[in-house]
Amino acid sequence: MQQVDAAGRLLTEAQELDDELHFPMSGKPGEFELDAAWARYYTAHHDAARAEQHWLRAYRKATAAHVDRLRPKYLKQLAEFYDARNRPAEAQRYSRAYIALTDTLDATQNTFHVAQYEGERVEQAQYAQIDNLRQEQALQAVRLRLGKRLLLGALLAVMLVSGLGVFIYRQLQTNRRNLAQLRETQSQLVQAEKMAFLGELTAGIAHELQNPLNFMKNFAEVSTTLVEDMNGHDRPANLEQEILVGLKQNLQQISQHGQRASSIIKDMLEHSRTGTSQRVPSDLNALAEESLHLAYQGFRTSDQNFYATLGKNLDPQLGTVAVVTQDMGRVLLNLCTNALHAVRERQRAATSDANDPAYEPTVTVSTHRPTNQMVEIRVRDNGTGMPDHVKSKIFQPFFTTRPVGEGTGLGLSLSYDIVTKGHGGTLTVESREGEGTEFLIILSA
Repeated sequence: MQQVDAAGRLLTEAQELDDELHFPMSGKPGEFELDAAWARYYTAHHDAARAEQHWLRAYRKATAAHVDRLRPKYLKQLAEFYDARNRPAEAQRYSRAYIALTDTLDATQNTFHVAQYEGERVEQAQYAQIDNLRQEQALQAVRLRLGKRLLLGALLAVMLVSGLGVFIYRQLQTNRRNLAQLRETQSQLVQAEKMAFLGELTAGIAHELQNPLNFMKNFAEVSTTLVEDMNGHDRPANLEQEILVGLKQNLQQISQHGQRASSIIKDMLEHSRTGTSQRVPSDLNALAEESLHLAYQGFRTSDQNFYATLGKNLDPQLGTVAVVTQDMGRVLLNLCTNALHAVRERQRAATSDANDPAYEPTVTVSTHRPTNQMVEIRVRDNGTGMPDHVKSKIFQPFFTTRPVGEGTGLGLSLSYDIVTKGHGGTLTVESREGEGTEFLIILSA
Protein backbone atom coordinates (compact mmCIF):
# COMPACT_ATOMS: atom_id res chain seq x y z
CA MET A 1 0.00 0.00 0.00
CA GLN A 2 3.13 2.21 -0.22
CA GLN A 3 2.94 2.99 3.51
CA VAL A 4 6.66 2.59 4.07
CA ASP A 5 6.86 4.07 7.57
CA ALA A 6 4.06 1.84 8.89
CA ALA A 7 5.79 -1.15 7.30
CA GLY A 8 9.05 -0.17 9.01
CA ARG A 9 7.42 -0.23 12.45
CA LEU A 10 5.91 -3.64 11.85
CA LEU A 11 9.18 -4.99 10.49
CA THR A 12 10.99 -3.81 13.63
CA GLU A 13 8.46 -5.71 15.82
CA ALA A 14 8.84 -8.79 13.62
CA GLN A 15 12.63 -8.62 13.85
CA GLU A 16 12.46 -8.39 17.65
CA LEU A 17 10.24 -11.50 17.77
CA ASP A 18 12.58 -13.36 15.41
CA ASP A 19 15.65 -12.43 17.47
CA GLU A 20 13.91 -13.56 20.64
CA LEU A 21 12.39 -16.82 19.37
CA HIS A 22 15.12 -17.84 16.86
CA PHE A 23 12.83 -19.18 14.16
CA PRO A 24 14.69 -21.34 11.62
CA MET A 25 14.22 -20.71 7.89
CA SER A 26 12.25 -23.59 6.39
CA GLY A 27 10.78 -22.03 3.25
CA LYS A 28 7.27 -23.37 3.91
CA PRO A 29 4.44 -21.65 2.03
CA GLY A 30 3.08 -18.71 4.00
CA GLU A 31 6.25 -18.25 6.03
CA PHE A 32 7.33 -14.66 6.43
CA GLU A 33 10.71 -13.90 4.73
CA LEU A 34 12.06 -11.27 7.10
CA ASP A 35 15.40 -10.38 5.42
CA ALA A 36 13.74 -10.12 2.00
CA ALA A 37 11.10 -7.80 3.52
CA TRP A 38 13.89 -5.60 5.03
CA ALA A 39 15.58 -5.50 1.62
CA ARG A 40 12.36 -4.26 -0.05
CA TYR A 41 11.87 -1.77 2.78
CA TYR A 42 15.36 -0.23 2.35
CA THR A 43 14.92 -0.24 -1.41
CA ALA A 44 11.78 1.85 -0.95
CA HIS A 45 13.86 4.21 1.26
CA HIS A 46 16.58 4.33 -1.43
CA ASP A 47 19.09 2.88 1.03
CA ALA A 48 20.95 0.65 -1.46
CA ALA A 49 23.69 -0.45 0.93
CA ARG A 50 21.31 -1.86 3.54
CA ALA A 51 19.06 -3.31 0.87
CA GLU A 52 22.06 -5.14 -0.68
CA GLN A 53 23.12 -6.35 2.76
CA HIS A 54 19.71 -7.90 3.48
CA TRP A 55 19.36 -9.46 0.00
CA LEU A 56 22.76 -11.16 0.46
CA ARG A 57 21.84 -12.25 4.01
CA ALA A 58 18.56 -13.72 2.78
CA TYR A 59 20.39 -15.66 0.04
CA ARG A 60 23.05 -16.99 2.45
CA LYS A 61 20.37 -18.12 4.97
CA ALA A 62 18.40 -19.91 2.25
CA THR A 63 21.62 -21.59 0.99
CA ALA A 64 22.66 -22.62 4.51
CA ALA A 65 19.18 -24.03 5.21
CA HIS A 66 19.07 -25.76 1.77
CA VAL A 67 15.81 -24.03 0.96
CA ASP A 68 15.87 -24.57 -2.81
CA ARG A 69 12.49 -22.88 -3.23
CA LEU A 70 13.87 -19.51 -2.08
CA ARG A 71 17.43 -19.59 -3.48
CA PRO A 72 16.45 -18.97 -7.14
CA LYS A 73 14.10 -16.22 -6.01
CA TYR A 74 16.85 -14.40 -4.07
CA LEU A 75 19.42 -14.85 -6.90
CA LYS A 76 16.94 -13.31 -9.32
CA GLN A 77 16.28 -10.40 -6.92
CA LEU A 78 20.05 -9.80 -6.52
CA ALA A 79 20.59 -9.81 -10.29
CA GLU A 80 17.75 -7.30 -10.76
CA PHE A 81 19.04 -5.20 -7.83
CA TYR A 82 22.58 -4.88 -9.30
CA ASP A 83 21.25 -4.38 -12.81
CA ALA A 84 19.06 -1.50 -11.61
CA ARG A 85 22.15 0.19 -10.08
CA ASN A 86 24.40 -0.25 -13.15
CA ARG A 87 26.65 -2.88 -11.62
CA PRO A 88 26.81 -5.33 -14.54
CA ALA A 89 29.53 -7.57 -13.11
CA GLU A 90 27.54 -8.46 -10.02
CA ALA A 91 24.32 -8.66 -12.04
CA GLN A 92 25.93 -11.05 -14.51
CA ARG A 93 27.40 -13.12 -11.70
CA TYR A 94 24.12 -13.66 -9.93
CA SER A 95 22.25 -14.14 -13.23
CA ARG A 96 24.57 -16.99 -14.12
CA ALA A 97 24.23 -18.46 -10.66
CA TYR A 98 20.42 -18.17 -11.01
CA ILE A 99 20.45 -19.91 -14.41
CA ALA A 100 22.80 -22.67 -13.24
CA LEU A 101 20.78 -23.30 -10.09
CA THR A 102 17.53 -23.33 -12.05
CA ASP A 103 18.93 -25.82 -14.56
CA THR A 104 20.22 -28.03 -11.75
CA LEU A 105 16.91 -27.92 -9.94
CA ASP A 106 14.98 -28.60 -13.16
CA ALA A 107 17.20 -31.58 -14.02
CA THR A 108 16.92 -32.95 -10.52
CA GLN A 109 13.21 -32.43 -10.56
CA ASN A 110 12.84 -34.10 -13.97
CA THR A 111 14.85 -37.10 -12.80
CA PHE A 112 12.72 -37.29 -9.69
CA HIS A 113 9.54 -37.06 -11.72
CA VAL A 114 10.68 -39.86 -14.07
CA ALA A 115 11.60 -42.10 -11.16
CA GLN A 116 8.39 -41.19 -9.40
CA TYR A 117 6.37 -41.95 -12.53
CA GLU A 118 8.02 -45.37 -12.97
CA GLY A 119 7.47 -46.20 -9.32
CA GLU A 120 3.87 -45.08 -9.50
CA ARG A 121 3.32 -47.12 -12.68
CA VAL A 122 4.68 -50.30 -11.08
CA GLU A 123 2.77 -49.60 -7.91
CA GLN A 124 -0.45 -49.01 -9.85
CA ALA A 125 0.01 -52.33 -11.69
CA GLN A 126 0.44 -54.11 -8.37
CA TYR A 127 -2.55 -52.32 -6.90
CA ALA A 128 -4.60 -53.26 -9.95
CA GLN A 129 -3.79 -56.95 -9.45
CA ILE A 130 -4.61 -56.70 -5.78
CA ASP A 131 -7.87 -54.89 -6.54
CA ASN A 132 -8.86 -57.55 -9.06
CA LEU A 133 -8.26 -60.28 -6.49
CA ARG A 134 -10.20 -58.38 -3.86
CA GLN A 135 -13.09 -57.72 -6.24
CA GLU A 136 -13.25 -61.41 -7.15
CA GLN A 137 -13.30 -62.38 -3.49
CA ALA A 138 -15.88 -59.74 -2.70
CA LEU A 139 -18.04 -60.91 -5.62
CA GLN A 140 -17.93 -64.49 -4.40
CA ALA A 141 -18.83 -63.37 -0.88
CA VAL A 142 -21.70 -61.26 -2.22
CA ARG A 143 -23.03 -64.16 -4.25
CA LEU A 144 -22.90 -66.44 -1.25
CA ARG A 145 -24.68 -63.90 1.00
CA LEU A 146 -27.25 -63.22 -1.72
CA GLY A 147 -28.06 -66.91 -2.03
CA LYS A 148 -28.55 -67.20 1.71
CA ARG A 149 -30.70 -64.11 1.80
CA LEU A 150 -32.85 -65.31 -1.10
CA LEU A 151 -33.45 -68.62 0.63
CA LEU A 152 -34.28 -66.91 3.90
CA GLY A 153 -36.47 -64.38 2.11
CA ALA A 154 -38.42 -67.14 0.39
CA LEU A 155 -39.08 -68.83 3.70
CA LEU A 156 -40.16 -65.57 5.30
CA ALA A 157 -42.41 -64.78 2.33
CA VAL A 158 -44.18 -68.11 2.65
CA MET A 159 -44.69 -67.56 6.36
CA LEU A 160 -45.83 -63.97 5.79
CA VAL A 161 -48.34 -64.89 3.11
CA SER A 162 -49.77 -67.61 5.31
CA GLY A 163 -50.07 -65.28 8.30
CA LEU A 164 -51.45 -62.49 6.13
CA GLY A 165 -54.16 -64.77 4.77
CA VAL A 166 -55.29 -65.67 8.27
CA PHE A 167 -55.18 -62.02 9.33
CA ILE A 168 -57.18 -60.84 6.29
CA TYR A 169 -59.84 -63.48 6.88
CA ARG A 170 -60.23 -62.47 10.51
CA GLN A 171 -60.19 -58.77 9.57
CA LEU A 172 -62.94 -59.31 7.00
CA GLN A 173 -65.09 -60.99 9.62
CA THR A 174 -64.45 -58.12 12.05
CA ASN A 175 -65.16 -55.49 9.36
CA ARG A 176 -68.45 -57.11 8.51
CA ARG A 177 -69.54 -57.01 12.14
CA ASN A 178 -68.33 -53.39 12.49
CA LEU A 179 -70.10 -52.33 9.29
CA ALA A 180 -73.37 -53.80 10.52
CA GLN A 181 -72.95 -51.98 13.86
CA LEU A 182 -72.07 -48.71 12.08
CA ARG A 183 -75.12 -48.89 9.89
CA GLU A 184 -77.33 -49.48 12.90
CA THR A 185 -75.64 -46.62 14.80
CA GLN A 186 -75.93 -44.33 11.77
CA SER A 187 -79.62 -45.04 11.50
CA GLN A 188 -80.05 -44.26 15.19
CA LEU A 189 -78.03 -41.04 14.89
CA VAL A 190 -80.05 -39.86 11.88
CA GLN A 191 -83.27 -40.53 13.74
CA ALA A 192 -81.94 -38.80 16.87
CA GLU A 193 -80.80 -35.81 14.79
CA LYS A 194 -84.21 -35.55 13.18
CA MET A 195 -85.90 -35.66 16.56
CA ALA A 196 -83.46 -33.12 18.00
CA PHE A 197 -84.03 -30.74 15.08
CA LEU A 198 -87.78 -31.20 15.34
CA GLY A 199 -87.62 -30.54 19.08
CA GLU A 200 -85.48 -27.44 18.62
CA LEU A 201 -87.73 -26.13 15.86
CA THR A 202 -90.86 -26.85 17.89
CA ALA A 203 -89.36 -25.16 20.94
CA GLY A 204 -88.43 -22.10 18.86
CA ILE A 205 -91.88 -21.81 17.33
CA ALA A 206 -93.55 -22.34 20.70
CA HIS A 207 -91.32 -19.71 22.31
CA GLU A 208 -92.02 -17.16 19.58
CA LEU A 209 -95.75 -17.82 19.54
CA GLN A 210 -96.01 -17.84 23.35
CA ASN A 211 -95.41 -14.08 23.70
CA PRO A 212 -98.18 -12.84 21.36
CA LEU A 213 -100.57 -15.51 22.65
CA ASN A 214 -99.92 -14.44 26.25
CA PHE A 215 -100.57 -10.82 25.31
CA MET A 216 -103.79 -11.78 23.52
CA LYS A 217 -104.90 -13.86 26.54
CA ASN A 218 -104.12 -11.06 28.99
CA PHE A 219 -105.90 -8.39 26.94
CA ALA A 220 -108.89 -10.70 26.46
CA GLU A 221 -109.12 -11.27 30.24
CA VAL A 222 -108.89 -7.53 30.89
CA SER A 223 -111.59 -6.90 28.28
CA THR A 224 -113.84 -9.51 29.94
CA THR A 225 -113.37 -7.75 33.28
CA LEU A 226 -114.23 -4.39 31.70
CA VAL A 227 -117.43 -5.82 30.17
CA GLU A 228 -118.44 -7.24 33.56
CA ASP A 229 -117.86 -3.82 35.12
CA MET A 230 -120.20 -2.29 32.56
CA ASN A 231 -123.01 -4.59 33.77
CA GLY A 232 -122.45 -3.70 37.40
CA HIS A 233 -124.57 -1.28 39.44
CA ASP A 234 -123.81 2.14 40.83
CA ARG A 235 -121.18 3.00 38.20
CA PRO A 236 -120.21 6.61 37.50
CA ALA A 237 -121.66 8.29 34.45
CA ASN A 238 -118.39 8.48 32.51
CA LEU A 239 -117.19 4.95 33.38
CA GLU A 240 -118.92 3.37 30.38
CA GLN A 241 -117.08 5.64 27.96
CA GLU A 242 -113.71 4.85 29.57
CA ILE A 243 -114.46 1.12 29.44
CA LEU A 244 -115.28 1.37 25.71
CA VAL A 245 -111.99 3.21 25.07
CA GLY A 246 -110.11 0.50 27.01
CA LEU A 247 -111.88 -2.26 25.10
CA LYS A 248 -110.92 -0.64 21.80
CA GLN A 249 -107.27 -0.42 22.83
CA ASN A 250 -107.29 -4.03 24.03
CA LEU A 251 -108.81 -5.21 20.74
CA GLN A 252 -106.12 -3.32 18.81
CA GLN A 253 -103.43 -5.00 20.89
CA ILE A 254 -105.05 -8.41 20.36
CA SER A 255 -105.15 -7.76 16.60
CA GLN A 256 -101.52 -6.60 16.56
CA HIS A 257 -100.24 -9.66 18.41
CA GLY A 258 -102.44 -11.91 16.29
CA GLN A 259 -100.79 -10.44 13.18
CA ARG A 260 -97.36 -11.12 14.75
CA ALA A 261 -98.27 -14.77 15.35
CA SER A 262 -99.56 -15.00 11.78
CA SER A 263 -96.29 -13.47 10.51
CA ILE A 264 -94.26 -16.10 12.38
CA ILE A 265 -96.31 -18.91 10.88
CA LYS A 266 -96.05 -17.33 7.40
CA ASP A 267 -92.25 -17.10 7.65
CA MET A 268 -92.03 -20.72 8.77
CA LEU A 269 -94.12 -21.75 5.75
CA GLU A 270 -91.77 -19.76 3.52
CA HIS A 271 -88.88 -21.70 5.06
CA SER A 272 -90.51 -24.98 4.14
CA ARG A 273 -91.09 -23.85 0.51
CA THR A 274 -87.51 -22.55 -0.08
CA GLY A 275 -86.04 -23.64 -3.41
CA THR A 276 -89.19 -25.31 -4.78
CA SER A 277 -89.82 -22.83 -7.64
CA GLN A 278 -88.28 -22.87 -11.12
CA ARG A 279 -85.34 -20.58 -11.94
CA VAL A 280 -85.71 -18.21 -14.88
CA PRO A 281 -83.25 -15.69 -16.43
CA SER A 282 -83.77 -12.46 -14.50
CA ASP A 283 -82.41 -8.91 -14.57
CA LEU A 284 -80.73 -8.67 -11.15
CA ASN A 285 -79.94 -4.97 -11.65
CA ALA A 286 -83.64 -4.13 -11.98
CA LEU A 287 -84.52 -6.50 -9.14
CA ALA A 288 -81.94 -4.92 -6.80
CA GLU A 289 -83.00 -1.36 -7.65
CA GLU A 290 -86.70 -2.20 -7.19
CA SER A 291 -86.07 -3.90 -3.83
CA LEU A 292 -84.12 -0.89 -2.54
CA HIS A 293 -86.89 1.54 -3.48
CA LEU A 294 -89.66 -0.70 -2.09
CA ALA A 295 -87.87 -1.01 1.26
CA TYR A 296 -87.27 2.75 1.43
CA GLN A 297 -90.90 3.57 0.60
CA GLY A 298 -92.03 1.18 3.33
CA PHE A 299 -89.88 3.03 5.88
CA ARG A 300 -91.08 6.44 4.68
CA THR A 301 -94.71 5.32 4.98
CA SER A 302 -94.29 4.43 8.66
CA ASP A 303 -91.85 7.24 9.51
CA GLN A 304 -92.23 10.51 7.55
CA ASN A 305 -89.22 12.05 9.34
CA PHE A 306 -86.83 9.35 8.13
CA TYR A 307 -84.61 10.02 5.12
CA ALA A 308 -81.59 8.29 3.61
CA THR A 309 -79.35 8.50 0.56
CA LEU A 310 -79.83 5.55 -1.79
CA GLY A 311 -76.71 4.55 -3.74
CA LYS A 312 -76.72 2.29 -6.80
CA ASN A 313 -73.61 0.86 -8.42
CA LEU A 314 -75.05 -1.57 -10.94
CA ASP A 315 -72.83 -3.35 -13.46
CA PRO A 316 -74.18 -2.66 -16.98
CA GLN A 317 -72.45 -5.84 -18.24
CA LEU A 318 -74.20 -8.05 -15.67
CA GLY A 319 -76.74 -9.52 -18.09
CA THR A 320 -79.41 -11.96 -16.95
CA VAL A 321 -78.93 -14.61 -14.26
CA ALA A 322 -81.07 -17.71 -13.69
CA VAL A 323 -82.77 -17.27 -10.29
CA VAL A 324 -86.15 -17.74 -8.64
CA THR A 325 -87.19 -14.12 -9.08
CA GLN A 326 -89.73 -14.00 -6.23
CA ASP A 327 -87.33 -15.64 -3.73
CA MET A 328 -84.33 -13.50 -4.71
CA GLY A 329 -86.51 -10.38 -4.54
CA ARG A 330 -87.52 -11.39 -1.00
CA VAL A 331 -83.82 -11.74 -0.07
CA LEU A 332 -82.84 -8.33 -1.48
CA LEU A 333 -85.89 -6.66 0.09
CA ASN A 334 -85.01 -8.16 3.46
CA LEU A 335 -81.34 -7.08 3.25
CA CYS A 336 -82.30 -3.54 2.19
CA THR A 337 -84.87 -3.35 5.00
CA ASN A 338 -82.25 -4.39 7.57
CA ALA A 339 -79.80 -1.83 6.16
CA LEU A 340 -82.38 0.97 6.37
CA HIS A 341 -83.26 -0.09 9.92
CA ALA A 342 -79.55 0.16 10.87
CA VAL A 343 -79.09 3.66 9.40
CA ARG A 344 -82.35 4.85 11.01
CA GLU A 345 -81.10 3.69 14.42
CA ARG A 346 -77.82 5.54 13.91
CA GLN A 347 -79.69 8.62 12.65
CA ARG A 348 -81.78 8.67 15.83
CA ALA A 349 -78.64 8.34 17.93
CA ALA A 350 -76.89 11.09 15.92
CA THR A 351 -79.82 13.46 16.53
CA SER A 352 -79.13 13.34 20.27
CA ASP A 353 -75.33 13.06 19.94
CA ALA A 354 -73.46 16.31 19.52
CA ASN A 355 -70.35 14.41 18.38
CA ASP A 356 -72.03 13.15 15.15
CA PRO A 357 -74.11 16.07 13.81
CA ALA A 358 -73.15 15.60 10.13
CA TYR A 359 -74.19 11.95 9.84
CA GLU A 360 -75.74 11.14 6.48
CA PRO A 361 -77.60 7.78 6.41
CA THR A 362 -76.65 5.91 3.21
CA VAL A 363 -77.61 2.51 1.79
CA THR A 364 -75.89 1.29 -1.38
CA VAL A 365 -76.74 -1.66 -3.60
CA SER A 366 -74.10 -2.81 -6.10
CA THR A 367 -73.78 -5.64 -8.60
CA HIS A 368 -70.68 -7.01 -10.32
CA ARG A 369 -69.66 -9.93 -12.52
CA PRO A 370 -65.98 -10.70 -11.69
CA THR A 371 -65.96 -13.77 -13.97
CA ASN A 372 -68.27 -15.34 -16.52
CA GLN A 373 -69.33 -17.96 -13.96
CA MET A 374 -69.86 -15.69 -10.92
CA VAL A 375 -72.12 -12.78 -9.94
CA GLU A 376 -71.81 -10.61 -6.81
CA ILE A 377 -74.55 -8.53 -5.13
CA ARG A 378 -73.61 -6.24 -2.24
CA VAL A 379 -75.89 -4.35 0.16
CA ARG A 380 -73.89 -1.85 2.22
CA ASP A 381 -74.92 0.63 4.88
CA ASN A 382 -73.17 3.09 7.18
CA GLY A 383 -75.43 2.30 10.12
CA THR A 384 -74.79 1.07 13.63
CA GLY A 385 -72.83 -2.05 12.65
CA MET A 386 -72.70 -5.24 14.70
CA PRO A 387 -70.36 -6.64 17.36
CA ASP A 388 -68.79 -10.03 16.72
CA HIS A 389 -71.07 -11.96 19.06
CA VAL A 390 -74.13 -10.65 17.18
CA LYS A 391 -72.59 -11.18 13.72
CA SER A 392 -72.00 -14.87 14.49
CA LYS A 393 -75.72 -15.48 15.19
CA ILE A 394 -77.62 -13.37 12.66
CA PHE A 395 -78.37 -16.30 10.33
CA GLN A 396 -79.85 -18.42 13.14
CA PRO A 397 -83.66 -18.81 13.15
CA PHE A 398 -85.53 -16.60 15.64
CA PHE A 399 -82.41 -14.51 16.47
CA THR A 400 -83.12 -10.78 16.32
CA THR A 401 -81.76 -7.59 17.91
CA ARG A 402 -84.92 -5.60 17.33
CA PRO A 403 -87.38 -4.83 20.13
CA VAL A 404 -90.21 -7.29 20.83
CA GLY A 405 -92.89 -7.00 18.19
CA GLU A 406 -90.69 -5.49 15.45
CA GLY A 407 -89.13 -8.67 14.04
CA THR A 408 -89.54 -12.44 14.03
CA GLY A 409 -85.85 -13.29 13.66
CA LEU A 410 -86.60 -15.39 10.56
CA GLY A 411 -85.81 -12.90 7.77
CA LEU A 412 -82.04 -13.44 7.53
CA SER A 413 -82.40 -17.16 8.22
CA LEU A 414 -84.87 -17.43 5.33
CA SER A 415 -82.60 -15.32 3.09
CA TYR A 416 -79.64 -17.54 3.91
CA ASP A 417 -81.58 -20.68 3.00
CA ILE A 418 -82.83 -19.15 -0.27
CA VAL A 419 -79.30 -18.18 -1.37
CA THR A 420 -77.42 -21.28 -0.19
CA LYS A 421 -79.96 -24.10 -0.51
CA GLY A 422 -82.27 -22.69 -3.17
CA HIS A 423 -79.57 -21.23 -5.46
CA GLY A 424 -76.32 -22.95 -4.44
CA GLY A 425 -74.65 -19.61 -3.61
CA THR A 426 -73.17 -17.97 -0.53
CA LEU A 427 -74.38 -15.20 1.77
CA THR A 428 -71.77 -13.59 4.05
CA VAL A 429 -71.57 -10.47 6.18
CA GLU A 430 -68.82 -8.04 7.16
CA SER A 431 -69.54 -5.48 9.87
CA ARG A 432 -67.80 -3.04 12.21
CA GLU A 433 -69.60 -1.72 15.21
CA GLY A 434 -70.30 2.00 14.81
CA GLU A 435 -69.21 2.06 11.14
CA GLY A 436 -71.60 -0.07 9.08
CA THR A 437 -72.41 -3.47 7.57
CA GLU A 438 -72.08 -5.13 4.17
CA PHE A 439 -73.91 -8.27 3.01
CA LEU A 440 -72.38 -10.13 0.04
CA ILE A 441 -74.31 -12.57 -2.16
CA ILE A 442 -72.31 -14.72 -4.59
CA LEU A 443 -74.25 -16.70 -7.22
CA SER A 444 -73.22 -18.97 -10.06
CA ALA A 445 -74.01 -17.27 -13.36
